[in-house]
Amino acid sequence: MSFSMKTIPVQDAVGTILCQDITRIVPGQYKGPVFRKGHVVTEEDIPVLLDVGKEHLYVYRPEPGMVHEEDAAWRIARCVGGANLVLKGPKEGRIDFVAECDGLLNVDEDLLFDFNSLGEMTLATLPGNIRVCQGQALGATRVTPLVVEEELLQRMESTITRPVLSVTPFASPLVGIVTTGSEVYAGRIRDGFGPVLRERFASLGCPVAGQKLSGDDANVIANAILDFAAEGCGLICVTGGMSVDPDDRTPCAIRKTGASVVCYGAPVYPGAMFMLAYLERDGKTIPVLGLPGGVMYSKVSIFDLVVPRLLAGQILSARDVHRMGHGGFLTQLSSMPYSCL
Repeated sequence: MSFSMKTIPVQDAVGTILCQDITRIVPGQYKGPVFRKGHVVTEEDIPVLLDVGKEHLYVYRPEPGMVHEEDAAWRIARCVGGANLVLKGPKEGRIDFVAECDGLLNVDEDLLFDFNSLGEMTLATLPGNIRVCQGQALGATRVTPLVVEEELLQRMESTITRPVLSVTPFASPLVGIVTTGSEVYAGRIRDGFGPVLRERFASLGCPVAGQKLSGDDANVIANAILDFAAEGCGLICVTGGMSVDPDDRTPCAIRKTGASVVCYGAPVYPGAMFMLAYLERDGKTIPVLGLPGGVMYSKVSIFDLVVPRLLAGQILSARDVHRMGHGGFLTQLSSMPYSCL
């Protein structure tokens, strides 16, 4: 695409588009742009431009079939943006996407690639499948030149047939916590897992129905899981007992409930001994999580990759868990990258 730019007297510039920032300088007080590149000159702007010493301007006059960068950005933002987003801007031709609520950021990576491959338009987002908070900036879009062809925008609108990014609010299921370990059950040591999980779920808006201490008997653990399912819990966490030691019975107990195991082991550190299974009860699919000790001791772990996605209604497959290896080295992180944690 090409278009002509020229220098014209400021009095003749109404309706044209500035091709550069116009700076105002007040000695000792202020220096900054009074008009930005891409601004459409109005009659009211002429005295201001003359006051800052601009008798001539470097401008572009719109032509049929061409769309100004701000108008183009609005069309793009409305096309690529999905649910629970607020559009802010434009500023310097850019529109930002801001979360309207707490939830999970969804990004269609393939469609994002298709969009950016169209040329002369750009869209950048935070990584998908992370927890985001209301008011958090999630991405931005703009066109590269001051004007783009209408045909390009029409091609974009026919290509992008579903949202590229959106936010899914979190559900707030009742959570049941089953704590394994004979040492805790017998009172020899104080349970440290329960308080950690209660705090984590409270931050996600999920009420905890209760906590059952079950020792190391696989049948007792399984019955505790099934009791929570019968009580209406929509998510059940089983803590500890996740290693391959003979006394660690949690994986066996989860299988005894009849739950369908998605994975035992995940490419995430901390959290390598994680188990995910789904229990079907009364027409409901209840995630059952086997949480290894790293979740209790680490600020960031497999919990932060999995639980927000479950609360957003995703049914995770083994492939989903395997893909967590990319970005799954969480050791020594104090917070989740990019998220509002």
